[in-house]
Amino acid sequence: MRDKSGALARQSMLVAAVCLVADVGQFLIRGPALTSGWQVWVVLIGTIVADAALAGPARLSGWVALGHALLVACGPILLCSCSGQTVGNNAGILIAGYRAGAWLSTIPAWLSLAAMCGGLLVGSLTGTGKWSHEWRMVSIGLLTSGVLPWLVGRYTTARRAYIAELERKAEQRRQDEAEAVRRAVAEERTAIARDLHDVISHHVSAIGVHAGAARLGLPAADSPVRRSLSAVESSSRAAMVDLRRLLDLLHRKETESGQRQPGLDNLDELLDGVRAANLPARLTTIGEPRDLPSSLDVALYRIVQEALTNALRHGDGGTVDVAIEYRQIEVILSITNDSTHVARGGANEFQHRGLAGIRQRVALFGGQVTYGPLPGENRWQVRVIFPLEQS
Repeated sequence: MRDKSGALARQSMLVAAVCLVADVGQFLIRGPALTSGWQVWVVLIGTIVADAALAGPARLSGWVALGHALLVACGPILLCSCSGQTVGNNAGILIAGYRAGAWLSTIPAWLSLAAMCGGLLVGSLTGTGKWSHEWRMVSIGLLTSGVLPWLVGRYTTARRAYIAELERKAEQRRQDEAEAVRRAVAEERTAIARDLHDVISHHVSAIGVHAGAARLGLPAADSPVRRSLSAVESSSRAAMVDLRRLLDLLHRKETESGQRQPGLDNLDELLDGVRAANLPARLTTIGEPRDLPSSLDVALYRIVQEALTNALRHGDGGTVDVAIEYRQIEVILSITNDSTHVARGGANEFQHRGLAGIRQRVALFGGQVTYGPLPGENRWQVRVIFPLEQS
């Protein structure tokens, strides 16, 4: 805005300077000699002041037009006894009329037009030129020097207002279209969320309830069936939590923050759910935790979730150790659990029991995954390495 204001100010000064040079130069060439009397100096100084005022602010356009009208009216009266041209602001009064028509509101603009026409009329009637008292030439002079510049100024203002209105309507139309798109997206999200809730959540909840009822009907002693039912309960609860998060993301508007996807900060909640299914679990952090990209943070959480689900389904019920190690250029995640049954089944069986999904997530981030039994132990470990960008 300041750049535009400065450009307008410079242009106003340039216009005023051109008018000043044209009017003063014409007066000195065609007007009476400077030695003809003090009246010549009054008209000359008045011309200089009136033209210089054209560089002033737009709110003073009415006063500037009045000044030029007085100069046109008084010039011939002051110089009636002198030989030569008696009007010294021919260019200035044109610009003054234009500014009055362009920048002033209705009533001040009409008053300025009346003042200029009155000044031109008085100047023509008191002049000593050949055509000064010929009414046709006087009328043409009023139209040319007074009305025409004022009309051009009014036209410019009306055109500028018309263009601004078109731009405003176009912007409003663009905002309305964007709002319509946002509403359509929100309605589609609501429909998807409603379908997910109706089709999935009720069935998943029923699975968890029936699994819990079946587990309670079994003897208290530990058994593979009891562990499997506990794993079904834990998985159904985790699925419901994730489903609620997804429903929240679908329901929320684009301008709202909504609930973020789970990350490493939510591992304690995840482990609490596993412990509630009678599977001991502990978390170990090595090194100084650091901020990770949100997508990688979510991927690490999902890998731990998948590994814990495998431990519930296929493990021997021993403690699951989850370790996160932060290094300078990488982060290492390892999940270790008792799994002699999987060890006997071999790597192919383990791959079909959850490793495929983990490998796909790791591949998205250019990481590495290793898996297998620990030497000399009946424990199985999944180890994932993600490279990090150096800061």
